[in-house]
Amino acid sequence: MTFTSPLQNNAIKIMLLGSGELGKEVAIEAQRLGVEVIAVDKYENAPAHLVANRSYAINMQDKEAVLSLIEKEQPTFILPEVEAISIDALFEAEKRGFHVIPNAEAVNKTMNRKNIRVFAAETLGLKTSNYTFVTTLEGLKEAAAAMGFPCVIKPVMSSSGHGQSIAKTPEDIAKSWEIAKEARGDASELIVEEFIPFDYEITLLTVRNETGTTFCEPIGHIQQDGDFILSWQPIQMHPEALKKAQQIAKTVTDGLGGRGIFGVEFFVKGNEVYFSELSPRPHDTGMVTLITQSQSEFSLHVRAVLGLPLDFIFYGSGACGAYKAKNESRSPVLEIPANAFAKNSFVRVFGKPESHRGRRMAVSLVLDETEKAKHRAREIVDNITDH
Repeated sequence: MTFTSPLQNNAIKIMLLGSGELGKEVAIEAQRLGVEVIAVDKYENAPAHLVANRSYAINMQDKEAVLSLIEKEQPTFILPEVEAISIDALFEAEKRGFHVIPNAEAVNKTMNRKNIRVFAAETLGLKTSNYTFVTTLEGLKEAAAAMGFPCVIKPVMSSSGHGQSIAKTPEDIAKSWEIAKEARGDASELIVEEFIPFDYEITLLTVRNETGTTFCEPIGHIQQDGDFILSWQPIQMHPEALKKAQQIAKTVTDGLGGRGIFGVEFFVKGNEVYFSELSPRPHDTGMVTLITQSQSEFSLHVRAVLGLPLDFIFYGSGACGAYKAKNESRSPVLEIPANAFAKNSFVRVFGKPESHRGRRMAVSLVLDETEKAKHRAREIVDNITDH
């Protein structure tokens, strides 16, 4: 592998399309290898903007705006980090010879729940929950009644779980319809899913490039309103269930192809494993790897993109707690207790320029026995305040 220096004519360059807290960590890992970073988002001073060589704020759903910036910067690799991007721009960029990670078709399939679910269930024949798609409130009522209650309702396009809900009775449908409009992306079509009475759900980080496919230890997580509030690694699984999850993850990521890390989500019931969703990039629940592994999910993503070996050391069990703002502020301040920065714990502050209620602003990270780590990660978050 040949390495270069940023800001030189021969520099290896990555362009992040989406510059939130996950993109920020990708940018940091890229910088550690001398890679030039161009961070793009829809607003100024996004987290990855703060650590990139150059930054831009554009409408990433505007095909021409995205293509114009790609042509200007001539990136070696384009890394989509959010769903709300013009897929037409990515296909066109690929036609023009640019390297989209993992590839434009994989992004197209995974940025939309309809595409990835049909691909997984109908093309690859993977086990999933039953599902249907609707575009109207009346259609939603009919689909939910046919699916049975409770059922899960999600926009086909959103990020970080925004817009999804569980309808427990027919009376919940109108509220679920309104919640879906909060999606970051396109809420014009919804997926209605059978509710699987699962024992637990996991994220299996699966990283691939020409050197092979590697799995991280499975990650357990607790979600609230579709967004994670606590994750831990590893979650204890029966070896048979873990093997099934790995086989499914390899099948679907091989089907998508390309380089990079994939956050593959599953529901687990006994030893049965149901494919749920997939993100072709670092996963928010995977932030726990910042403390549990010698190479975090962000480092592995960059390594995969550059074609490097995907080896790493798993240090031991740990947990990650998400801190969400309780107040609105245009110059947010977080008050964090000093003991959060103990020998086996620390906090990552994202540096977002504004806070609003429910916006994720930081995470706590703890390396310890699983239950102790989970308790401590939540305790740290509970003792953070913002204003």
